Amino acid sequence: MSRLLTGRVSSDKPDKTIVITVATRKTHPLYKKQYTINTKFMAHDEKNLAKIGDLVIIKESRPISARKRFTLDRILESARGGFEEQDAIADVPQEAPEGAIKELRSNQKLETAKITQSKDKDKKK
Repeated sequence: MSRLLTGRVSSDKPDKTIVITVATRKTHPLYKKQYTINTKFMAHDEKNLAKIGDLVIIKESRPISARKRFTLDRILESARGGFEEQDAIADVPQEAPEGAIKELRSNQKLETAKITQSKDKDKKK
C-alpha cells in the first residue's frame, strides 16, 4: 500500500506540479518540548486543480521526475479567497492641482492678514 500524506499547497507555479508543505509535530526526547518540522514535497497535479492554501492528500507513486514522487489524490478543503484591495488609492488623499494650491495659499494669506488687522484694531481700542 502506498503512503498518503496530508498537507497545504504552498506553491502551484510550475505546470502540472504542486508543492505541499507537511507539518509534523515531534517531542524532544530529553526536554519534552514539542516542535514542528515542515517538510516540502512536490506532487503531480495532472489537471492543475489545486491552488495555494488548499488542504490536499497526496499519494506515493512511481518517480515522475527528478523530485516528484507523489501524485495528487484529492483536495480536502479549498482555500478561502484572501483580501484583495480593489481600489489602491482608497484611503490616500488626492493632491490638488498646482493652480488650486496657489489659490489656497493666497486665501490663507488674506485670512491671516484680516486676523492680524482685527487684532491691531482691538489693541488700539
